[in-house]
Amino acid sequence: MSMLSDTEIARLARPRPIDALAGSLGLTPDEFEPYGRDKAKVGLSAARQARGRLVLVTATSGTPAGSGKTTVSVALADGLARLGQSAALALREPSLGPCFGMKGGATGGGYAQVVPSTSINLHFTGDFHAITSANNLLAALIDNARHHGAVSLKEVLWRRVLDVNDRALRLMVSGLGGPANGVPAETGFDITAASEIMAALCLSDGEADLRARLDRLLLGVRADGSPYTGGELGATGALMALLVDAQKPNLVQTLEGTPAFVHGGPFANIAHGCNSLVATRAALACADWAVTEAGFGSDLGAEKFFNIKCRQAGLAPAACVLVTSLKALRWHGGVELSDAAYGNADALRQGLANLGRHLDNLFAFGQQVVVALNRFAGDADDEIAVVRDYARAKGARFAVCDGYAKGGEGALELAQAVVDAASDTPVAPAYSYPLDAPLEEKLDALCRRVYGGAGVKLSARARTDLTQLKAFGCEQLPVCVAKTPFSFSHDAKLRGAPEGFVLPIERLYANAGAGFVVAMAGSVLRMPGLPRQPQAFNIDVAGGEVHGLA
Repeated sequence: MSMLSDTEIARLARPRPIDALAGSLGLTPDEFEPYGRDKAKVGLSAARQARGRLVLVTATSGTPAGSGKTTVSVALADGLARLGQSAALALREPSLGPCFGMKGGATGGGYAQVVPSTSINLHFTGDFHAITSANNLLAALIDNARHHGAVSLKEVLWRRVLDVNDRALRLMVSGLGGPANGVPAETGFDITAASEIMAALCLSDGEADLRARLDRLLLGVRADGSPYTGGELGATGALMALLVDAQKPNLVQTLEGTPAFVHGGPFANIAHGCNSLVATRAALACADWAVTEAGFGSDLGAEKFFNIKCRQAGLAPAACVLVTSLKALRWHGGVELSDAAYGNADALRQGLANLGRHLDNLFAFGQQVVVALNRFAGDADDEIAVVRDYARAKGARFAVCDGYAKGGEGALELAQAVVDAASDTPVAPAYSYPLDAPLEEKLDALCRRVYGGAGVKLSARARTDLTQLKAFGCEQLPVCVAKTPFSFSHDAKLRGAPEGFVLPIERLYANAGAGFVVAMAGSVLRMPGLPRQPQAFNIDVAGGEVHGLA
């Protein structure tokens, strides 16, 4: 196996010119705009009639080191191409928060990457900056309307965002210094990936739909308790101007030349965790197989993919890949992360309960499942056999993926398993709850059916929120639970497959523009903090090249 870093491997790539890549997908020169030699914006018209079958990639519960889900997604698409299949990827864009925080970049790894990885991990085509600007322009216009007396609000619901991890901005007071500086108010910043504008853009199916979603944004509450919306403020046109290019999906490619639509980046632990609908539809229109992923485990990204994205867009996956690793299963079996890389049969068997619950979840959604074991150097065949036997006994297919070391060649077994598993006539997922159920019943259904808990408990503040949501007419929206990715529960320390816990719901927020209600479970935060040794300290530039962003 090569000792080159991810960045060094990506730098050695010789990708196809972007116009040749776009042409291979049948895109006309009017349907894409090159951003340099290696990336392009694709017009919304590229999301034509679907011809391909959709494959969702999800994972077992997360670990602090991640699960390798993007690496497996990229390798799978390359593996399908090596089988002679037409394949394309639809992935999320990385956030600068994790890139400079704990996890580093998010473009895959080893020989299963999308390129240009450094550009994608940093500014890319400016989508995150456009969403940040639109979000904060809206905040400024709300404050300006209050300052000039154009509107009287007893509560402002809209918060500012920034695409960095900055815990000092979570809670703050704005407008200090006298009347010339605005109206004093308690407020704060979320990370850009948690912005409702990010979610609205990712779930919209075109310009008109995005405009309607921006009009529906709930910005504040008047003295009489009525909602104040984006449409009433009158800022939608300006926001659309900032988002006119950001709403177009980005086209790049893998190291092996497989097309990849990388667009949108909501986090799955605090938002709905899926790439944009228009990128997914572009991949389905341009290839026979569209490989997409949803963030973190089946209890977060995949659940929201089914209950929110599929329900809103009418999508139906033909197969689902559940990524796991021996390291992740050992960690969920009770060993510390520093020891999880070493063989431990007892911990592995204990951790299989986590795999089992994720499989049960996916079967409950009506999915044809392939368990993909993301192979690491030193993984023992006898421990791999334990996972293989368990997955097959549960009714799933199984394949080892060695994409990190071998690219598409290392995913041939997985690609064939997906082809074998895929349904020729996919049907809509079996949703976890009906939309007309009360919000508390929807939350209870997720806790019991997906997380394995005993129900939910709303705080006094959440009950006040619930009353307001009912008054705003939001009760028939799906729910988007924000919680830790490290446990099925709200407590990151409860690894494996905990049972009997009660999920505490601290707040409920109406994201009427995105089309869901956000439920904050436990102590989850919408603005992460930096670790003791941020990844930022490993990043530098030499000779005009960025190093350490991996």
